[in-house]
Amino acid sequence: MADILSTLFAPRIRSRELAQLCRRLSTSLSAGIDLRKVWQREAGASGRGALVERFRVVRDAVAAGDSMADGLDACGDFFPPLFRQLARVADETGSGAEVFRQLADHYDEGIRRGRIFLAACTWPFIQLAATIFIIGLLIWIMGMIGDGQNDVLGLGWTGTSGLIRYILFVSCVGIAVALLIRAFQRGVMWIRPLQRIVLQVPVVGGPLETLALSRLAWVMHLTMNTGMDVRRAMRLSLESTNQARYLDQIPAIDRWIEQNGTIHEAFLQAGGYPAEFLDALQVGEESGRLVASMGHLSEQYQDRARLALAALMTVAGFLVWALVAAIIIFFIFQLFSFYLGVLHDAGNM
Repeated sequence: MADILSTLFAPRIRSRELAQLCRRLSTSLSAGIDLRKVWQREAGASGRGALVERFRVVRDAVAAGDSMADGLDACGDFFPPLFRQLARVADETGSGAEVFRQLADHYDEGIRRGRIFLAACTWPFIQLAATIFIIGLLIWIMGMIGDGQNDVLGLGWTGTSGLIRYILFVSCVGIAVALLIRAFQRGVMWIRPLQRIVLQVPVVGGPLETLALSRLAWVMHLTMNTGMDVRRAMRLSLESTNQARYLDQIPAIDRWIEQNGTIHEAFLQAGGYPAEFLDALQVGEESGRLVASMGHLSEQYQDRARLALAALMTVAGFLVWALVAAIIIFFIFQLFSFYLGVLHDAGNM
């Protein structure tokens, strides 16, 4: 249990801070500034405690003659695996300016998508919050009016004590949903079966798969453009999706490439990839332009990802609207049943 909580709540750098860090690193490295001076400046900047503390760890590692990647690894999971792995590639190849520039663009795009998604879901969630508040108020008021006897909701919750039970119930549901969302974000092992199920859900599975493939194609383009070892690049690309379907395929694809199989054949035998993805791999390998081919494919999937995000926003909004409607309908019937009960009691007097 302690390990699970540690995984879910261990401090990690925020996406906005990470994008800004990548942008600063790219600018500094392209200007030829020494890496020790770069991290000295980062460690001396103002910011939240956990962030500056990790920057100092990296600064000390670089000052001691270690690589930047070693310093980042010493911070544990504070920095995401993709960032740490590509930082190591930057150390080994000297391509840090371009690597961090593309990473900054990638994280900025993720932030933009997140803001669009939250903006689209704000109004339905406001209505859900208002519905929950009104129900709680109704529980308390009807309990006060009827001296604890008016259980209009049929839940046994009336008055102040009923309101407390209601608040506890809503809080527990809210915490459970928040933990589930955090588990999806952190990619913990026990959430993988649920990920597999969600990908099979109509309307939702398709857009989620498109988003994962968009990330996969982009990371493949970036890693292979840096000259990274093919097996290492494929592992990192699949891990970047943070989806159980692709994580499960890492051993099989790695073995196939180790046995001198082509990348196209490795993904083909793994199964589950769309024809255009496999065709791009095959054409790229046969023409010797795999990096360029994945770059074009990545751009296409970026466009599809925007449409996929719009579809997910529509689904999320509809689900929240449906939940609000279901709650309202349920309590309308409960109130109607209560009213009929009052009329029946009055008729028997």
